[in-house]
Amino acid sequence: MEDRSPPSSPATPLALAAAGDDAGSDVPSPRLNQTRAGIKPKAPAASDADLSDPTLYFNRELSHLQFNIRVLEQALDEAHPLLNRLMFLLIFSSNMDEFFEIRVAGLKHQLALGDISSGADGRTPRAVLAEISRIAHEQIERQYRILNASLLPALEEMGLRFRRRRDWTKAQREWVRDYFENEIMPVISPIGLDPSHPFPRLVNKSLNFIVQLEGKDAFGREGGLAILPAPRSLPRVISLPEALCEEGFREAVFLSSMIHAHAEELFPGMTVRGCYQFRLTRNADMTVDPEEVSDLASALRGELLARRYGSGVRLEVVDTCPDELAGFLLRQFELEEEDLYRVNGPVNLTRMMSMIGEVERPELFYRPFTPGLPKNLRKEGSLFDTIAAGDVLLHHPFHAFSPVEDLLSEAARDPGVLAIKQTLYRTGADSPIVNSLVEAARGGKEVTVVIELRARFDEADNLALASRLQEAGAIVIYGVMAYKTHAKMMHIVRREKEGLRYYVHLGTGNYHSKTARLYTDYSLLTANPTLCEDVHQVFQQLSGMGRARRIETLLHAPFTLHERMVETIEREATEARKGKRAHLIVKCNSLTEPRLIQALYRASQAGVECDLIIRGQCCLRPGVPGVSENIRVRSIVGRFLEHTRVFYFHNGGKPEVWASSADFMTRNMFHRVETCFPLLDKKLAARVRKDLETYLVDNCQSWLLQPDGSYVKQHPGEAAPISAQETLLYAYAAKA
Repeated sequence: MEDRSPPSSPATPLALAAAGDDAGSDVPSPRLNQTRAGIKPKAPAASDADLSDPTLYFNRELSHLQFNIRVLEQALDEAHPLLNRLMFLLIFSSNMDEFFEIRVAGLKHQLALGDISSGADGRTPRAVLAEISRIAHEQIERQYRILNASLLPALEEMGLRFRRRRDWTKAQREWVRDYFENEIMPVISPIGLDPSHPFPRLVNKSLNFIVQLEGKDAFGREGGLAILPAPRSLPRVISLPEALCEEGFREAVFLSSMIHAHAEELFPGMTVRGCYQFRLTRNADMTVDPEEVSDLASALRGELLARRYGSGVRLEVVDTCPDELAGFLLRQFELEEEDLYRVNGPVNLTRMMSMIGEVERPELFYRPFTPGLPKNLRKEGSLFDTIAAGDVLLHHPFHAFSPVEDLLSEAARDPGVLAIKQTLYRTGADSPIVNSLVEAARGGKEVTVVIELRARFDEADNLALASRLQEAGAIVIYGVMAYKTHAKMMHIVRREKEGLRYYVHLGTGNYHSKTARLYTDYSLLTANPTLCEDVHQVFQQLSGMGRARRIETLLHAPFTLHERMVETIEREATEARKGKRAHLIVKCNSLTEPRLIQALYRASQAGVECDLIIRGQCCLRPGVPGVSENIRVRSIVGRFLEHTRVFYFHNGGKPEVWASSADFMTRNMFHRVETCFPLLDKKLAARVRKDLETYLVDNCQSWLLQPDGSYVKQHPGEAAPISAQETLLYAYAAKA
């Protein structure tokens, strides 16, 4: 596999790409003033501003929606290859599905309970829902315009065509008819609506059709309405045989078009007056009352079944559907007019992702790359010896995830390894990590796995994973009932000549080899005695009972992480008030916790330079005179999903760098088990700081948050184009 070549990249100047990989100098330190031209830190402000003022906070749900819009914008960015642009558009669909299933559903549930309390921003649930509806309708309509007017024509120019029914050739119509009769007819079940056939319960996000019928059936029943649930076992996009395609084209048709074209065959003797596709999005959140559950696994199995039939939150219909039918569906699902979304195309765009994987056109995708390895991992030998000699830091996906998998694989086979403890939040049931844990357990080692069964949308996979590990002889625990275990930790106990020694992995991301190639994350491999003992104590606390244990170096939610982060931000403010240089950089996925936001406001007022790299939700309002003039907030959206949680503090010239599994959110600080670990090796800490500085000078994939809540895309202008992700890719990844 190859890297993307620097000359064709819109991102990385060769001067930045030509970096060595010695610890502490893997990425050159770009000059921060490249993106701060004309922006100087403000002097300390003496302000009496009320930091609880609702006008100082953005609404969390609306900020989340803004992130989804930034993802949609990538579909228009010609710097991305064409099929990756389509992928961004489909990711927007997937993100919006989850947004309605969880966030909108939660707001509707609040209203149903009579809860009209507002958040830090002062907006009530009803007001937020109204604004969500306005924005979502605009953006979903825009999404289909991008698909129909931009992406589909561009794909056709490249020889990839989606054939609409009106454009089928005679030979294609005959092939579709055969496919319908042989593949669809045997598995589809039309449901006529009458007193003995009430409106069916439809699975969440399933493709369905409402059909208008005229005439009498075999039992003498007058035609009316029928529901056609599309078979869930069939693909939503079907490739046409090459012989039926126009020369030079690969062509496909939508399952919805096939069903629409032949709906009348499902109702012999009746006349189909109309056939319209629709899709219902339901509340998919799961609630388990810790006071009423004696067996979490059994309770979740029941909740998984209920998730498919939660209350409706959104109805999508094709834009040709008559008003009376759309109204009929709204009444069936107890929804209002604002919950109706009319779309100009397939209602289930997310299912198009399967088609993208079948296209063998490398020039329409990002060029593949080979993840690299730090220099101290390139030599042969035991990983235990390498880690014992010094800490190892990996930056995924630019660095390979394989050393983490290899460490566990070596531990499973090493006769000196006595015990392995591991947390699993999201991973594959057949992943190398799980296979090694199974091998270790079967080999007689003490294997303890903390599996978080409530990892949203991975609950079923984690239940299956727990069963597999238990069958192999591992001890499986589900953490603490009221707190999700979100920490990423591996702890290995090994007998060596000097006695027992601990080895640890700590990460900002999940133990999932697939997402490790798509998400940016840090992995620390260490044998530092203090850190390793701290991880041991956290595991003891998770599996046993008792008072909070003494943790020396790690920060540990829900106990010390929030308090220490506030104190550390305040420490920078104290330095600034003394007239000394003060600077902090926070990079995480979300910033919503009010007290942390207030600490950042106080730091800004004191004169601290605050650079925040927040991918998604950000409730902090930058640029407010007297409050947040020294705060800059940027979001990076590009090829890889930014997922690292890492925090830099100048600390009076003695820099501290922390990496964490936690975002700056209330749930992470107070309702989850999280770890935040320092990078004690100064060279590794310096390397992370340079990584952060690279993000701060990005002018290709960076969006700056404005005081009014909008985001402005950064452009190079006359400056050299810099993409942080491309810079890190060229610096760290192996060269083909």
